Amino acid sequence: MRLQRLVSLMNEKNFDGALISPGTNLYYLTGLSIHEAGERLTVLVVSADGDYRLLAPSLYENVVRDFPVTFWRDGENPYDKLAWILAELHLSDGRLLIEDTMRADWLMNVMKLGPFEFYPLSSLVRELRMRKDKHEIEMMGHAAKAADRVFDEILSWDLVGMRERELALKIELALRELSDGISFPPIVASGENAANPHHEPGERRLRKGDMVILDYGARWKGYCSDITRTIALGRPNEKLVEIYEVVKGAQERAYRAVREGVEAKAVDRAAREVIENAGYGEYFTHRTGHGLGLDVHEEPYIGPDGNVILENGMVFTIEPGIYVPGLGGVRIEDDVVVHDGKGKRLTRAERELITIG
Repeated sequence: MRLQRLVSLMNEKNFDGALISPGTNLYYLTGLSIHEAGERLTVLVVSADGDYRLLAPSLYENVVRDFPVTFWRDGENPYDKLAWILAELHLSDGRLLIEDTMRADWLMNVMKLGPFEFYPLSSLVRELRMRKDKHEIEMMGHAAKAADRVFDEILSWDLVGMRERELALKIELALRELSDGISFPPIVASGENAANPHHEPGERRLRKGDMVILDYGARWKGYCSDITRTIALGRPNEKLVEIYEVVKGAQERAYRAVREGVEAKAVDRAAREVIENAGYGEYFTHRTGHGLGLDVHEEPYIGPDGNVILENGMVFTIEPGIYVPGLGGVRIEDDVVVHDGKGKRLTRAERELITIG
């Protein structure tokens, strides 16, 4: 059980307990899918002795079953019940791991319950979540296939004249037809807007001559995919065609650099060297990739300072890009798993430049 693995790490690192609020860490450790509770205190308390108990508002009485839980009702002070749970688990002081995304008001009230030292939960959980098991990789493969299928659908649509925002919505609806939903709001960046890596789709209409960046992902059983393709509408600017080939070469070089036992920054370096040697280094403004799983951004990060040693089961994106203000941009992104000591693409949509119309 994943909770037992967390407890083992807590003992190894001399932590006394952990407080875990709703989110992907709670789901990963327990399988409990609790929607954001808003202002209502919801927290799993775990002790280094291996005992644990969830505190939750009574509105989850029909959701949380077969799990140690204490419910609180409106009108009660949930922090009194939390104090009771802490006492029951012999956590009156010591070193506590706290969910990184816990609400500030919850944390401020927790701080009043004892002379604790607080540390980020991610410092331990990331060691567990970085390495995906067979089931997790299967879920991510399903999400990746959904993203590939949507790209094929996009190529059949009449894109010229469509607003960026309209296309983003259409991509989202297509993803929802094939999966459990989106892993993040789709990015559609056309023409000069493609020079902004995280452009928010707007009212600009796609037109002939545009290069269009399409960045989106699906979610399946909680697990994410994340793909980017850049397509041309009609004959694009020759400089952008040149840039496309550079980015494609950088992505391929980085992919081939993926090996068990190498540092993450070696993969980043492989992509960056190709772009720098082509004279576009100043226009590659972000890291080469990021880990992927229950969150669309997690460890390991594939950047110049990425010191994580790659291992089998790690999943991450490889997404070099070049962004030239006033001209446009190109990004190509795939999801890659370290499998049998080398990289294996989970997303497999066409990477050659596709021209529509």
